[in-house]
Amino acid sequence: MLKVLVAIDGPAGAGKSTIAKLVAKKFDLMYIDTGAMYRAITYLAQIRNIPPSNVEGLCNLINSISMYFENGKIIVNGEDLSAEIRDPNVSGNVSLYASIPEVRTLLVKLQKDLASEYEVVMDGRDIGTVVMPNAPFKFFLTATPEIRADRRYKELKEKNQQIEYKDILEEIIKRDYIDSNRQTSPLKKAKDAIEIDTTNYTIEEVVDEISNLIQNTIIKRRKDS
Repeated sequence: MLKVLVAIDGPAGAGKSTIAKLVAKKFDLMYIDTGAMYRAITYLAQIRNIPPSNVEGLCNLINSISMYFENGKIIVNGEDLSAEIRDPNVSGNVSLYASIPEVRTLLVKLQKDLASEYEVVMDGRDIGTVVMPNAPFKFFLTATPEIRADRRYKELKEKNQQIEYKDILEEIIKRDYIDSNRQTSPLKKAKDAIEIDTTNYTIEEVVDEISNLIQNTIIKRRKDS
C-alpha cells in the first residue's frame, strides 16, 4: 500500500506553509512545518543570548527541549510559539541559524523520525532532497521575490506589525542567497519534484493542482495493485 509522504520545498514566501496545511487537512495527514522548527530554535537562541557562533550552546539547546506539532501549531516545552516565531527579528536571522550543519543534523533527524512513523506533509527547503528523498510526492513552489515580499508584507500588516515592504524584499533576497548557497542542505529542487510557479495562482488553485496529482496517483496505484 502506498504510504502518503508529501514533500513541499521552495523559497521564503512561496506559500509553502499555507498550502501544505490545506493539503494535509484534505488527506488527513500530519502537517510538519520544518521552517517553524528552525524559527523556534532561532527565537529561543535569541532570548537566551546564544549567537550562531556558539554551536555547542545551540546543540545543547536543541537537545534540551521537546518539540512537536498539534493542529498546525508548534509546541515547544509545552508552549505554543506559533506567534513568537513570526516576529521580523526571527525572520531576519533564521537563515543564519538554519545554515549551521550541526543544527540541521539534529533537526533533520527529528523530521526523518516523524516521517518514518506517520503519513505526513512536510514543507521546508530540503525536504525532497535530504529529509524525505524517497517521498512519492514532491513539489517545489516558487514565485518572484516581489510577489513573495508583497505576500509577507500583507500578512504582517494584518497582524498589525509595523514594517516596510522594501525591508521585507531585501530580507527575502538575502534569505534566498543564504538558503541557496549554504554548504549543508542548500535550497534546491529535487530532480523528480514537480515545480509550480505560484506567482499568478491563488492558494486554492495550487492546493487543487497538488491534491489532484496526489489523488490520481493513489487511484492508479490501487488499480495496479
